[in-house]
Amino acid sequence: MDHTLGSLLYIAAVHSLNKRRARRRRSFWVQKGLQTRQVEGEFHRLISELRFGDARFQRYFRVDKTEFAALVNRVGPRISRMDTTYRRAIGPAERLAVCLRYLATGDSFRTIARSYRVGHSTVCSIVAEVSRAIWDCLVEDYMPVPSTEDWRAISADFSHRWNFPNCLGSVDGKHVVIQSPKNSGSLYHNDQGTFSIVLLAVVDAKYCFRIIDVGGYGRTSEGGTLANSTFGQALINGTLQIPEDALLPGAEHLGPQPHVFVADEAFPLRRDLMRPFPAANLCPRKRVFNFRLSRARRIVENTFGILSSQWGMYRRVIGMSPENVEACVKATCILHNFIRRNSRTRREPVPASEGEGSVMQGLRRSASHNAPREAIRVREVYASYLSAEGAVAWQPTE
Repeated sequence: MDHTLGSLLYIAAVHSLNKRRARRRRSFWVQKGLQTRQVEGEFHRLISELRFGDARFQRYFRVDKTEFAALVNRVGPRISRMDTTYRRAIGPAERLAVCLRYLATGDSFRTIARSYRVGHSTVCSIVAEVSRAIWDCLVEDYMPVPSTEDWRAISADFSHRWNFPNCLGSVDGKHVVIQSPKNSGSLYHNDQGTFSIVLLAVVDAKYCFRIIDVGGYGRTSEGGTLANSTFGQALINGTLQIPEDALLPGAEHLGPQPHVFVADEAFPLRRDLMRPFPAANLCPRKRVFNFRLSRARRIVENTFGILSSQWGMYRRVIGMSPENVEACVKATCILHNFIRRNSRTRREPVPASEGEGSVMQGLRRSASHNAPREAIRVREVYASYLSAEGAVAWQPTE
């Protein structure tokens, strides 16, 4: 019996020794095809060439060289990794380059991995981690929660640029198309037949995001997304630090009127949220109101258009978890503000003039019949004002 036990222990020891020897025979910790990263990788080969051309660099990363350097300075400490005995860490500038390239193109992780000579899973983790770091490091400077004075400045800009007084921002939702998450049922399935999460945004008169809420289920209506969002809850609870009611220019006899956000037909009518009149059988006064409201409201649609044209991720079906998609969306929104406020070459938005058309999306209509009387009264006051004291020469007259 003792002899049998000794034999078994000997066999186990030999097996363990052989396994350790097999492990020691491994000569590399990185795949051979990836060991040439610092020679053949896109960051070390192509990017060094792009540095000599501002336009090419900006087209590749969607930021210019100065902005890229500023991002490395801000985000670098958060995304740096330590070298180990077995491998050299990917530097912060290269990690940022991988993330920006994905956001700019929406290419598959495998395509980017081959170009940069890194692993597929490495690209996955870099995109998620760097996107979160970009948001965390920039949000305080480029998308802070607006104060009362900020709201007043936004209102002045809307009045000057888009001829809508007491307007605090344009509100709308954008569906970001994703692959159907596992075991999610129809939660993310929207009325366009795709799967998506919703980006709800408040945009100022200069095409910058002021408040965003990301992650709403695609199946939820715009009104439902608003009600479930942090912004919507703050609007309902009165915690947004909105300025007190103010007089409309040249219409002191109407008395102080509330500051409002402007939205399309999919959103509910509230005292502080204006939507257009239903489209059937409108009198001239209501048609003028719809035109002027649409002129101010379409700023958010234009901003979504700029966002989608700049970041190619939005033109693909995003194959990540909803949590990581949310991180990428937030990163592109904060980068949008970062670029608009820092770029030396961006064109200032020019207020539209006579002859411009209104942009109206065919969205689901919320049941407006139950709107509070105060909200209906406020909309009527604004409609009367925009056809009288607040009229402009180029608005429709019939």
